Amino acid sequence: MAKIRLTKEFRFEMAHALWNYDGLCKNFHGHSYILAVTVIGEPLKDQANPKFGMVMDFGELKRIVSEEIVNRLDHTLLLSSAAPTDVLKGLPQMADRFEIVDYQPTCENMLVDFAKRIQKHLPTGVLLHSLKLNETANSFAEWFAEDNQ
Repeated sequence: MAKIRLTKEFRFEMAHALWNYDGLCKNFHGHSYILAVTVIGEPLKDQANPKFGMVMDFGELKRIVSEEIVNRLDHTLLLSSAAPTDVLKGLPQMADRFEIVDYQPTCENMLVDFAKRIQKHLPTGVLLHSLKLNETANSFAEWFAEDNQ
């Protein structure tokens, strides 16, 4: 049977700042992110399986991406561990949701992180094909499995 690609889109609001950057993005600012996740596989052939005819249940893909990315990052401030983040601990109420990562939180680096997180949870026979992350309406980065093998 033929390989089929499934894509599901996710939206979340997140802020970040780029440490040691030479432009405006060194300041705290937010984006309305759109993440498109595409997986690839063959539809299940076992008629006794409740997922017969599916590559993967869209609901299962939603659960994985929501748990690993969206629920974790929605309305969160994402910062590099290289940045001085101690000041956030002194901002009660306004900095309840921040996450420190071991990379510069660019669109590109976020995709590498997202790919690792998603791949670990996909069902057997289903592979992550690509990710597309829109930071703005006309600016995005893409990750493709074939480029990273």
